[in-house]
Amino acid sequence: MNANTIKLIFIVTSMAWNVELLAASMSKADYETHQARISSEQKLGKEACNAMAGNARDICIADINGKQRIALAELDWQYKPSAKRKSQVLVTKAEAEYAVAIERCDDLTANAKDVCVKEAKAAEAAAKADAKAEMKASEATREADDKSTAAQNKARREGSEARQDAAEEKRDTRYEVAKEKCDRFSGDAKDACAEKAKVNFGK
Repeated sequence: MNANTIKLIFIVTSMAWNVELLAASMSKADYETHQARISSEQKLGKEACNAMAGNARDICIADINGKQRIALAELDWQYKPSAKRKSQVLVTKAEAEYAVAIERCDDLTANAKDVCVKEAKAAEAAAKADAKAEMKASEATREADDKSTAAQNKARREGSEARQDAAEEKRDTRYEVAKEKCDRFSGDAKDACAEKAKVNFGK
């Protein structure tokens, strides 16, 4: 690896992608300036990735693209804060991490790769479920502040139900991972593994 490549990678890994410290009141001009900066940083990052080869390059590009999407989502949230935009940041992070994880799975084979893919999907689904639950709970709390006691109780119940739904969805995805891991076995051992997974996850 030559000196220029090392320099580029150092710059990319030390870039400040996170925009959470930006001022809450951001002008449109500032917003557009930060958009341009994020775009230029992505181009620099891809330049470093192109110096790599094979799956390492694919992982690098997935990581760079994901960081750009996260930075833009965070920028939108800072520019016009809302529960929906905050949730979108979490969803974008989940999708970005999933994209990188899937590329990493390509380094594996057979059941190890299948399990890796299932785990990546489970992690993404869990993060998205949490994001959805947090948004619903936040919206319910906000609505409850401006309504009668009965309406407040209803809104809080909805927020609690959203969290319960998220917990169930995460349990289901973990069960899918557990089932996939059983495929490494055969015969009675596989049956026993599958039965244990059912018991552990209440299926």
